[in-house]
Amino acid sequence: MYNNNWIAKLNRKFGRYAVSNLILYIVIGQAVVFGLDFILSPTDLNLWSLLYFDRGAIARGQIWRLISFVFLPPGGSLLFAVLGMYFTWLIGSSLENEWGSFKFNIFFLTGVIGTMLAGLLTNYATNQYLSLSMFLAFASIFPDFQILLFFVIPIKVKYLALLDAVILIYSLVVEGWGGRLAILISILNLLLYFGPQAGQQIRLWYRRSQWKRKFR
Repeated sequence: MYNNNWIAKLNRKFGRYAVSNLILYIVIGQAVVFGLDFILSPTDLNLWSLLYFDRGAIARGQIWRLISFVFLPPGGSLLFAVLGMYFTWLIGSSLENEWGSFKFNIFFLTGVIGTMLAGLLTNYATNQYLSLSMFLAFASIFPDFQILLFFVIPIKVKYLALLDAVILIYSLVVEGWGGRLAILISILNLLLYFGPQAGQQIRLWYRRSQWKRKFR
């Protein structure tokens, strides 16, 4: 069900062009990059260095960097990368099942375009905050979904979302302007989809509080 009228209108016109299982293709691309980088690690060729967002390289004709940063896998060890890609697929596929392919496509696309434009302004673009906006959207819809932190501690994603919100606020203070703009883009992308719903909830809460005051 669509809470945003503009998305519903777009869906009626262009919904047939939606890409099903979009996040699966993104994660497969990340897995391919991770695997090739691992294979090429003994050589001097670093695939990551050819894919990250670089405004100067884009100006020199490497236009694939406008989008290839999306396919950069989570950093760190093999275990961390695999878990990161699995969790990205989990939250992305859950959002698509809840919203439908078209709305998820639009959500992901607006996040990518916003990050891309921010990168052209500041020369800083990362898929980290794009993934974070997906996680916060997931936590808003499935707040009681439970995961095993460190494979042992059961915790609901709503508490992790609160922790991420604190980290975001802290990052807004300590990051440079490139990082700040990337964070703001991810927040704006969430507000674009959840703003109307949040506004309805606030108005409903206000009406209830007013009603209670009348009968006290």
